[in-house]
Amino acid sequence: MPRAQVPGPVGLDFRWHAFDRGTLALAPHAPPGPVGVDAPNAVSTSSTSTQSSSAAAAPRFDVTRAVRHLDQNAHASSQGDCARYVREAIEAGGLTIPLPRPVYAKNYVPSLEAIGFTEVAIEGYSAIAGDVAVIQPPSGRTEGHIQMFNGSIWVSDFRQRKDIYPGPAYRNQAVAYRIFRHGAPL
Repeated sequence: MPRAQVPGPVGLDFRWHAFDRGTLALAPHAPPGPVGVDAPNAVSTSSTSTQSSSAAAAPRFDVTRAVRHLDQNAHASSQGDCARYVREAIEAGGLTIPLPRPVYAKNYVPSLEAIGFTEVAIEGYSAIAGDVAVIQPPSGRTEGHIQMFNGSIWVSDFRQRKDIYPGPAYRNQAVAYRIFRHGAPL
């Protein structure tokens, strides 16, 4: 009699239980990543491991690589794709935004928290490179905005010129925003 199969892209046997981190599929191997490099998010399928997942080391976030990626890809004006540009910068820094990814920038808070970003108090706030701001939309808009501080200015899919707000509609309405930093808040 055939064994029970677990739903997934290839109908894997139930004994293979390495979670694919976001696709809800089961896989007998680590998620895809660079060849020949120990990926920080690799999942072990070994049954001899006694280390609990909470004791495992958190992936390291390379702020310099993230900011460099963001700066190299930013445009002079908005491309309407801030979430993708900031996500790709975070991933260039060594972290992976879990699937399913939010459709709108305003909904990125749980995804950031899931990869080790913590909220920083706005009162007395001083931006440092790698900080991420999630901004709610002004009236008449749906998507909101997400951006990262590069050490000098806020950047998303474009280099912003003024303050934390990406444009006049956000600034005029002083919409709500939250700031996140990887690791413990200062």
